[in-house]
Amino acid sequence: METPSALIIPKEQISGLRFPAQPVHANEEQRRSILNTLQQATRLGNAEHGKCRIVFQDDEGLKAVETTVWTYDLHNIVLKYGMTIPISRVVRVDIP
Repeated sequence: METPSALIIPKEQISGLRFPAQPVHANEEQRRSILNTLQQATRLGNAEHGKCRIVFQDDEGLKAVETTVWTYDLHNIVLKYGMTIPISRVVRVDIP
């Protein structure tokens, strides 16, 4: 699914963003797909320090960050320095 252009931001700005509680996923299948991709991105980040692009929506619009995923759970993606992105606000995760 093609999404509109996202504003690429540095990961250091994530801590200052606000995330609405309303999920952006259209259905449970989309959420499962994101979780599966996050599993691959986490392995890539921990084994090879490889980066991925996370496209997400905060309260102002579509944004993206290119970063290494340290870990994730059912609710949040954890990045370097303990910064988090709610999985419910993730549109997609791209692995090069």
